[in-house]
Amino acid sequence: MSERVPFQATRGAERYDALTQIPVSLLLDDVRSMYNVGAFFRTADAAAIEHIYLCGITPQPTQPGVAKTALGAEEAVPWSHVEQPLELLSELRAKGHELVALETNAHAVDLFYWKPQFPVCVLFGNEVDGLKAELLSACDVCVRIPMLGLKHSLNVATAGGVVMYEILRKYRNLVESASGRTMYETSE
Repeated sequence: MSERVPFQATRGAERYDALTQIPVSLLLDDVRSMYNVGAFFRTADAAAIEHIYLCGITPQPTQPGVAKTALGAEEAVPWSHVEQPLELLSELRAKGHELVALETNAHAVDLFYWKPQFPVCVLFGNEVDGLKAELLSACDVCVRIPMLGLKHSLNVATAGGVVMYEILRKYRNLVESASGRTMYETSE
């Protein structure tokens, strides 16, 4: 059995050298589980997300369940608690952010066909009720993850992981295209 090494120590990491932080933020509104919030922090750290905004009843990293799951990532990812998410969304839009709701509605674009306009803020809502209508209305686009099974949605933190890594993939490809490097070029 081989020794485990951090990804940065592998040759595959070369494709990500320029990506110390990607122009993506997350807004978590009324995500009730401390463990889901901790998972968001852990994945956001891994995918180089620049900021997490916590709104409504979403637990903050100072709560023990968040830290238990985040395993220190809550100290690495910048975050803030926001009392008025609609005001924040207006500010982000004024700064050129595309506002994206992850939601399972009839008008949502398939995640794998969506072309993000960076910088991006992705909104995630309550585990049962999803995003509030006023937050959905403030977004530029709704994106959904294809669901081929019996269930119509994923756990919110699992969905967050899928979305963050798809955005990371798309941003890496954009950076590679801009630099003239072939998207499918490998380091090996």
